[in-house]
Amino acid sequence: MGSSGDDGYRLLNEYANGFMVSQVLFAACELGVFDLLAEAPGPLDVAAVAAGVEASSHGTELLLDTCVSLKLLKVETRAGKAFYENTELSSAYLTRVSPTSQCSLLKYLGRTSYGCWGHLADAVREGKNQYLETFGVPAEDLFTAIYRSEGERLQFMRALQDVWSVNGRSVLTAFDLSGFPRMCDLGGTWMKLETLLLSKLSQGQKTKYRMFSLLGGSGALAKECLSLYPGCKVTVFDIPEVVRTAKQHFSFLQEEEIRFQEGGGILVIESLLDEDRRGPLLTQLYSLNMLVQTEGQERTPTHYHMLLSSAGFRDFQFKKTGAIYDAVLVRK
Repeated sequence: MGSSGDDGYRLLNEYANGFMVSQVLFAACELGVFDLLAEAPGPLDVAAVAAGVEASSHGTELLLDTCVSLKLLKVETRAGKAFYENTELSSAYLTRVSPTSQCSLLKYLGRTSYGCWGHLADAVREGKNQYLETFGVPAEDLFTAIYRSEGERLQFMRALQDVWSVNGRSVLTAFDLSGFPRMCDLGGTWMKLETLLLSKLSQGQKTKYRMFSLLGGSGALAKECLSLYPGCKVTVFDIPEVVRTAKQHFSFLQEEEIRFQEGGGILVIESLLDEDRRGPLLTQLYSLNMLVQTEGQERTPTHYHMLLSSAGFRDFQFKKTGAIYDAVLVRK
């Protein structure tokens, strides 16, 4: 140990420079590099890309070559000139025309989450989110901070739509939900509704009712549920501002009357920590992200079992989906 060639030092540098990799990805999406290449009839040279994204040739060349090393782009040389095009990865996830595009999510991470993470040490010291330090927005009312402007609210909702375009099917098929004809997607109102819902569900009636998700938003997860379970009825709940934005900018499910009756279940869609809380790494990072942005945390299956059992739910089941998000199912 101690030399510049040892594995420990290389790993340290990989970690220390990780933020640079993130910013390359964020910048390329922000500039529209992948969209430009997707729309082009063939590979483009540096001059064409620079002109298309309205950036300097020098900076564009550095960015493109770094994207090649990151396997976000591929390059071929003709007559001494480099020509760039998208890889399978960038075509699938980094172009707006793709049904699995993650562009909105990456823009949200780059513009909002990244800024909050710059104050991670303060968040750890204080145990508080960092919206005030980062954006000058008091965060006593969490959703006022998260949705601090119409543009930010729309960006956040589009980011969630990106997440569920890739992860929705895996969490909604972790269990067979065909036995639940009525479904409810609880968004930003869930914290205010939780006590009411639990009390209603315990009063002893008959129709099966299921609640899923804590991210109503644009209704993307609800629409995926309808495609998987034809004939079910889904209601999306969220705060009024989110519902208004969803109706203006997304194809939104219409609201309907809800009845709360016995036989219900809750599907918790979260990234689950291992029981020893030592992994997975991505879930640990999500937990820190909740600290800097919401003051929440990710939990182990046992922790969820304890919380849900104390609320009167039984028949606890959980499944690791192998994707980013996992599923926990309980019944009343």
